[in-house]
Amino acid sequence: MSQQDRCEANAGGRLVYAIVQEADVENAMRGCRRCARQLGFSESIVFMVATALVELARNMLYHAAGGTVTINECSRASRWGIELVAIDHGPGIANVALAMQDHFSTRGTLGIGLPAVKRMMDSMDIETVVGQGTTVRACKWL
Repeated sequence: MSQQDRCEANAGGRLVYAIVQEADVENAMRGCRRCARQLGFSESIVFMVATALVELARNMLYHAAGGTVTINECSRASRWGIELVAIDHGPGIANVALAMQDHFSTRGTLGIGLPAVKRMMDSMDIETVVGQGTTVRACKWL
C-alpha cells in the first residue's frame, strides 16, 4: 500500500483514510474495493459497499470539511463482514429522521446519499451531536 493513498494498514484488517479532498475519496474507494474482494464478496456487493463508502466520504467532505473513514473486517458469531465507519467533527445532523428521507437535502443535491447507504448495507447507525460531529457505522455481512 502506497503512502500517497493516505492509508495505514493496521493489524486486524483495518484501513484508515483521512478525507480532506476529493482525491482522498477515490483512494478510500479503491481500498474498500480491495478489502471487500479479499473478504470474498461478489463483484456486485463490492460495488455496493464501495458506493456506500463514497457516499459517506463525500458527505463528510461537503458538510464537515472532511473527516476519517475506517474500513474494518468484522465478525459476529460465525459471520464475517466489512464495516465502514465515517467520523467527522462538522456541524452534526440536526434531524436524522429527515436526513434519512429520500430527496431531503440541505445543499440542493438529490438527497439520496444516506438513504442509499442504508439500503446498500445490512445495518447502519448514526450518532450525531449538533455542533460536534457525526459518526456513521455501516456493515455488510458475507
